[in-house]
Amino acid sequence: MRYRLTFIAGLTVGYVLGTRAGRERYEQLRKAARRVAENPAVRNTAESAALGGRQAATKAFDTVSAKVGHRMPQAVTDRVRSLREQRDADLDDWGTSNT
Repeated sequence: MRYRLTFIAGLTVGYVLGTRAGRERYEQLRKAARRVAENPAVRNTAESAALGGRQAATKAFDTVSAKVGHRMPQAVTDRVRSLREQRDADLDDWGTSNT
């Protein structure tokens, strides 16, 4: 209940501050966020972080599979394999997503 009240209070404060700032300030913030997101250094860092996360997840998956993979039901292993194949199909030649 406390978290719900905190969320509602935050939502209310955000709404009030947003309406006071007006549309013009919103547009300024949006343009600034877009400039940051389009910055090549930010994009490279984000891609590097995503690649590192994918590598860590793959390593964790391989470790867990080696230890408990033979104990998992066949339906689970088939589903995990199909999800991995779908993910791999979404990557380009560099191992990055095409988004």
